[in-house]
Amino acid sequence: MSEKTDNQAHGVITIVGAGIVGVTTGLELLRAGHKVRIIDKEGVGAGASRGNAGHFATEQVFPLADPAMLVKLPGMLLDPLGPFRIQPSYFFKALPWFMRFLANMLPGKRAHNSQAIKRLNQQSIAALEELTEFCGCTELMTLNGSLLVFEGTEIEEVTKEFHYYANAGVKVRLLSGDEVRQLEPSLSDAISHGLYFTHVGHTSDPYLLCKAFADKFVALGGELLCDEVSELQLSASDEDRVSLQLSSGEILTTEKILIASGAWSKSFATQLGYKVPLETERGYHLMMPQKSSLSRPVASYNRKFIITPMREGTRLAGTVEFGGLQAPLVEARADCLFPHGKALLPELFVDAAVSDGERWMGFRPSMPDSLPVLGRSGKQQNVFFSFGHQHLGLTWSGITAKLVSQEITGLQTEIELSDYRIDRFS
Repeated sequence: MSEKTDNQAHGVITIVGAGIVGVTTGLELLRAGHKVRIIDKEGVGAGASRGNAGHFATEQVFPLADPAMLVKLPGMLLDPLGPFRIQPSYFFKALPWFMRFLANMLPGKRAHNSQAIKRLNQQSIAALEELTEFCGCTELMTLNGSLLVFEGTEIEEVTKEFHYYANAGVKVRLLSGDEVRQLEPSLSDAISHGLYFTHVGHTSDPYLLCKAFADKFVALGGELLCDEVSELQLSASDEDRVSLQLSSGEILTTEKILIASGAWSKSFATQLGYKVPLETERGYHLMMPQKSSLSRPVASYNRKFIITPMREGTRLAGTVEFGGLQAPLVEARADCLFPHGKALLPELFVDAAVSDGERWMGFRPSMPDSLPVLGRSGKQQNVFFSFGHQHLGLTWSGITAKLVSQEITGLQTEIELSDYRIDRFS
């Protein structure tokens, strides 16, 4: 067993997690003049940063805890092709989280959480644009909006959804079915209406985007280690040091540490004295090799999934499953996306089969209030957090990197972080 101390640890900020959140924060810290080390057990972008829908979803200003879900939930759970599932063996383990989730449906809490989401969303696209420009990968960010399409939904309900977004300040246009197909001719004739979100975007490969950021991080002198952090220890003799026990047997010391481990962050928060209500949403995609003519993401209001045109094909994504971090991928959860994709893009998949696709499952770290955990620990001055980004990890990666870097550097943050503090659950 060896220990890296003194010169190697002096002034170093260690980030645990090399997903899009950890890598972008590492970049911002390097740009601020810090020495930065990132550690991840699987390497850059190996988790949700690889397989997400690739959508910069700043139109999603509403918390997931929506009272309207209560009416629809039984039908979702009974639908074999539905977007939501709880593994029976996991139900009671997830119950405390769902009780907090229900509490966040109260009007006051929901309005408060929505405002906190908006504050991040409003600066997210600009932050990512600046990062892609800096890293020379602007081709991986496309800003031509996204669509939410409706199949046979009553116009009153469509109009209600339109006003729901418009009244929240989202840039949106209400389209007829023909207007939707003028934008995306390959979409099904069954689509009767659409909402066109004009100020959002997507990436054609979220993994390549994460890797481009990581390559720039290394080029600027950042250190990347592929190892697993098994334990954190605060030094009893030196309050400015944190020790990291690695699975390889090595012990690293660091002056500051940032926990950006996504769904695995809960165990580290527990070691640091926090009870964090983080639950894992197991998100699935089916990556089809057929390349569509779509030029933007298309989400389905009725089917609760999203299609994104990708560099290597067409990604069908969007199902949610609660089952923890240990249960294996359930192929049926990915396969159920195929008939939905075929319904919206009938000509593309006319001769396709579900077996053509690549199944994937990743872990979304979700808090019951739909807000991330950001900023300094209230217990330790040299410990910081950036996790719990739920469905908006890609979207928020640039802005949360900037905010956390500002706080670590001792600057005034551009957005007040009190709503995102880890001790909000105390």
